[in-house]
Amino acid sequence: MELPNKDLGTLFEQLGMPSDPASIDAFIASHAPLPEHMKLAEAPFWNESQRTFFEQEWIEDADWAPIVDELNVRLHETPHTA
Repeated sequence: MELPNKDLGTLFEQLGMPSDPASIDAFIASHAPLPEHMKLAEAPFWNESQRTFFEQEWIEDADWAPIVDELNVRLHETPHTA
């Protein structure tokens, strides 16, 4: 069953990862920034299934693409310091 409202939480659920906002923020904080030239699916912390998911979503420009793009942007941003 497809979820009508996809967001980072539902994306992380799809990836089999903790999906609460604090866990998502902690994940991004611990892995960002990715090198500018590195594609999201090439990041070393994904497993093969997660990598395949990202690659397929880009190829198909599927429903998940906007959320995958949001994660991509957040992982490539330089973390902000307080």
